[in-house]
Amino acid sequence: IFVMGLNLIGEFLNGIKLLEPNLYRDDRGIFIESVKLGDLQEIGITDNFVQENISISKQNVIRGLHFQIDPPQGKLITVLHGKAKFVEVDVRPNSKTFGKHVEFYLNDKNYYYLWVPPGFANGFAAFTDKLIVNYKVTNYWNPRSEGILLYNDKILKIDWEIDNPILSDRDKMGIPFKDISF
Repeated sequence: IFVMGLNLIGEFLNGIKLLEPNLYRDDRGIFIESVKLGDLQEIGITDNFVQENISISKQNVIRGLHFQIDPPQGKLITVLHGKAKFVEVDVRPNSKTFGKHVEFYLNDKNYYYLWVPPGFANGFAAFTDKLIVNYKVTNYWNPRSEGILLYNDKILKIDWEIDNPILSDRDKMGIPFKDISF
């Protein structure tokens, strides 16, 4: 039976949603209806997406933890190829979960979608030789309002499960969580 739509697996930190798409499998492979506005609206995602990005990473790469203040960005994320650990840190100053983080494993077996509303720092670790991540964003990138948290911040205590990560120069210069300001 061919069924479309998204199933809500769970909600986390007052806004993040983990979604499972309905898959159609046959001898040719898999078909996924990746974004259907009606399905997103049914589960409470009413934001408009203005841009779609693809990130390709090698194994042991850590990207992030990135966030944008003005305008903030929501992200709808999925892994097209490979396996990754995603970390979302609440950086909304008036949030009950400010400073808390949650972790998710996305891969090309489950094809889960991760909805990350505006106000979170996002990062991921690549566990496979070639990781392809697709994400749709609700606002354009504004480099003047971007923030980067230190991936190995002592307060956040994130276990990336990678001993010798490959990082960009920008990500190496992330700020400690205690120094975040708006």
